[in-house]
Amino acid sequence: MLTHTTRDVARELARKYSTMTHDELDILESILVQKKYKKGDLVLPEGDVCRSIIYIQKGLLRQFYFKNDKEVTEHMAVEGNIVMCIESLFKEEPTHLQVEALEPTLVYELPKKRLEEVALHNVNIQILYRKILEESLILSQVHADLVRFESAENRYRRMFKIAPQVTLRAPLVYIASYLQMTPETLSRVRSTVLLD
Repeated sequence: MLTHTTRDVARELARKYSTMTHDELDILESILVQKKYKKGDLVLPEGDVCRSIIYIQKGLLRQFYFKNDKEVTEHMAVEGNIVMCIESLFKEEPTHLQVEALEPTLVYELPKKRLEEVALHNVNIQILYRKILEESLILSQVHADLVRFESAENRYRRMFKIAPQVTLRAPLVYIASYLQMTPETLSRVRSTVLLD
């Protein structure tokens, strides 16, 4: 089994979001905080303040909230993806969202306060921070457009194209919630798409 060091994770983040000198990698590595969660653990409960950007090294996370006593899945992410409750992170207010591990999950957190402190003096870390935020905003927009403009079948097709691992690994009830359809509709749509 591959074991990743904090240095490996710093390199992965740098490759994905920015280029960095050895000194900048050292700084990025120094602020990363490793955390492990079991399946079903709450990574961020409702009412807590989100203080970090979460990078998934291994596993599957789901972001959800309650509406009329029903769980609504807002986001799901796997290895190499970022999760955060952006409003809580920037306003430093309690979140209405919750983050749950759907599998045993290993994450590396980038505490916002430390990230902003080091970004003040490191242009490439500023770029990394900005690109992470851009990616988060784009993903939110893609999801909003998906449920606003696409048919049920196209929503599923697009999700499979954008996030195949999530589509293959997440429980169907959460995929249905994320795509704003009933589990029955999702089953029908999946059988149609699989026949294509």
